[in-house]
Amino acid sequence: MNWSTPDVTVDVSTNGVGLLTLNRPKALNALSLPMIRALTEALLTWRDDPAIRAVAIRGTSKHGLFGAFCAGGDIRFFHQAAVAGDAALEDFFTEEYALNHLIFTYPKPYIAFMDGIVMGGGMGISQGAGVRIVTEHTKMAMPETNIGLFPDVGGGFFLSRCPGHVGEYLALTGHVIGANEALAYGLADVVAPAQSLPQAWDALQGIDAASSEAFASEWQRWMDDAGWARQAAADAPLLTAEVEAAFGQPTVQEIVDVLQRTPTEHAEKTLEILRTRSPLMLHVVLEQVRRARQMDLAEDLRMERDLVRHCFQTAHLQRSGHASETVEGIRALAVDKDHSPRWNPARIEDVTPGMVNPFFVSPWPAHAHPLRELR
Repeated sequence: MNWSTPDVTVDVSTNGVGLLTLNRPKALNALSLPMIRALTEALLTWRDDPAIRAVAIRGTSKHGLFGAFCAGGDIRFFHQAAVAGDAALEDFFTEEYALNHLIFTYPKPYIAFMDGIVMGGGMGISQGAGVRIVTEHTKMAMPETNIGLFPDVGGGFFLSRCPGHVGEYLALTGHVIGANEALAYGLADVVAPAQSLPQAWDALQGIDAASSEAFASEWQRWMDDAGWARQAAADAPLLTAEVEAAFGQPTVQEIVDVLQRTPTEHAEKTLEILRTRSPLMLHVVLEQVRRARQMDLAEDLRMERDLVRHCFQTAHLQRSGHASETVEGIRALAVDKDHSPRWNPARIEDVTPGMVNPFFVSPWPAHAHPLRELR
């Protein structure tokens, strides 16, 4: 059976490898609901098919079959659906998070070729991979605070497990990292030269293995023989001790206070970035990451499903549609493109616990939660 759509190509090689290619290069492979459904259907079928040994996923670019992995979810669709009250927006997040969980818990080797842009939803379909391959072209980030959202798709789970307080830093600032940082922070497994990816994709289809376990061993041997790096370079640009100390503070205001007292260029630039992000969501995101550190993946995804409902329908602040923080953020970045979001509140100092805490109250009773089946 063929689940290919115009934006997702689904194939099976003769040696039993499920091959997924995101094929929406003009949108940097931003995920639509049909794309999420095509990926889910293929993965669910292959999961229980003994003839399928492994799965590999890549993204096309305007230059060819590699070069851009996935820039996230289709935020223009988010804007249109939220303003119109389209129920497909609810389906999008429920099904996307279920797909993220499926990938994280997949029983067969799942290999993600994370070349080029890997952001937001792109992280959700790659961080659960058994082998996460990055290249010198990888640009990785969870930049959601820039659009009045939070690092979802399991972002609370995988960012909170980065060393130290790197997770808080990446979540609040949306800082873009490269291959060495990704390895150092536990967000990638191997670094490969981008020019070697076509050969690797072909090599996957030539491995003769009697089981998924044997396939994984043979693939590891191939990567080792290819000389792909599995450890971050010694000069990987880790956070400065000063900024690391700042993001270990208990509140956003205290993070800002420490950065203001830190006489380094990095701290100054970090503070400038925070001042452009949604003040409300900075507070929500810090709480998200701290809570997620004590959660398993299913618990985190249920929390994030609650959060995303509140982002678009912020009932406790009497805001929804155009008035919601997220729709305003998307408007400024991708619709009107004036890059001047009118955040409400406008300052970090004006956000109160009463604005933040209701985000963490589920809109659903446990038995009716859209992700209640995740384990």
